[in-house]
Amino acid sequence: MNIDAKRVKELREKTGAGMMDCKKALVEANGDIEKAIDNLRKSGVAKAAKKSSRSAKEGLIYSYIHHGGRLGVLLDIGCETDFVARTDGFVALARNIAMQIAATNPIAIIREDISKSIITREKEIYIEQAKATGKPDNVVEKIVDGKLNKYFQENCLLEQVYIKDSDKKIKDLVTETIATLGENITLNRYSRFAVGEID
Repeated sequence: MNIDAKRVKELREKTGAGMMDCKKALVEANGDIEKAIDNLRKSGVAKAAKKSSRSAKEGLIYSYIHHGGRLGVLLDIGCETDFVARTDGFVALARNIAMQIAATNPIAIIREDISKSIITREKEIYIEQAKATGKPDNVVEKIVDGKLNKYFQENCLLEQVYIKDSDKKIKDLVTETIATLGENITLNRYSRFAVGEID
């Protein structure tokens, strides 16, 4: 099938993927842009892991203000080139992650960012709760580990279930976008502001 350069350019602008990858994806999809995007995502997930060590010094500061102006998020999200930072796919990812932060108010991006004192406090509470059930120590340990993992899944942005698709976590969303855009993407920092809330 002959794919015209205009469609290849359109797919490249939407995804940030390379010209040859875009052309191949369009051929496989018989010229259907949406199917081509899906093809790029499928073929690229394996490549995404390899890109994680690459430097992501470009990107953008994305601002999201929730309806009514009572809640807002500033997100610093990185990629490798300013070209990808301007693509629809990258901006959509930034928006979706900012909306996630607005909705769930995570306390960290990854579990390693949570202070040891907070983890120790949570662990002590879980130990007391588990011991109160009268279970043996080895079972108590498993209960505590399970509760800690649940705590991380609820409070660490990358481990959270994505609010728009409960089959995905935020890290899956980022990985898919890395695969589609062909560049490493990093979530660097964020701030969430709500009227009446004080740190």
